[in-house]
Amino acid sequence: MSLTGNSAPAPTADEETTSAGFSDDGKNTIASQLASRLREAIISGELEAGSKINLDKARRTFNVSLSPLREGLARLISDGLVEFQDNRGYRVAPISLANLEEITTLREELEVFALRESMRIGDVEWESNIMRSLHRLNRTDRDASRPETLEQWEALHREFHLTLISGCGKPLLLHFCGLLLNLNDRYRRVFLIRTSGDRNVGQEHSEIAQGAVARDIEYASEKLRQHIHRTGTNLRNHLATKGIV
Repeated sequence: MSLTGNSAPAPTADEETTSAGFSDDGKNTIASQLASRLREAIISGELEAGSKINLDKARRTFNVSLSPLREGLARLISDGLVEFQDNRGYRVAPISLANLEEITTLREELEVFALRESMRIGDVEWESNIMRSLHRLNRTDRDASRPETLEQWEALHREFHLTLISGCGKPLLLHFCGLLLNLNDRYRRVFLIRTSGDRNVGQEHSEIAQGAVARDIEYASEKLRQHIHRTGTNLRNHLATKGIV
């Protein structure tokens, strides 16, 4: 997907048919569908950090009007994935070591708190959902040489982390944790394009899950905190080698 550069020519009839794919079905508006498509493109690195988003080119690429496109971009601004500046337009939010460190610190605080609350009040269904999510994740390969496996693994990884905290009973907390996961995943995707990982992540996930369903609050909370912290450290080291400050 290329949404940068000069305006593109109007699409042909065939291009309009293949590039649209959006319809307001009453549940998911065109703006929300656009936001989802753009969010995935940003998180996956398809749209590069710091790149300018050309509205006219985006409108033609997706075969939509400016109104839902602007609404979709506004949602991504609130998610921290897009920035808007007067007289300069929309840009994909940049990445930096400081931004990654803030995301990691906030995840350690908020996600661990959400897990503790989930262990305190979560029900049996919450426990079952964790173990099902863990099983799906651990049964899925992650191979840097096969990009399609990374996409599937990332989706299941996100599902696992959100399932862990889904029993906390605090919608705002879950919303903030979801935003932080999105922001963190931008950095993870860049890292995993070149490596399948450098530690036994599957074991870490299993330890967190088993501690959670056993309601061992201190053990599971510390395992999750360590897991998030080690991921942040690995990503910071990776960014540093690429000269990102």
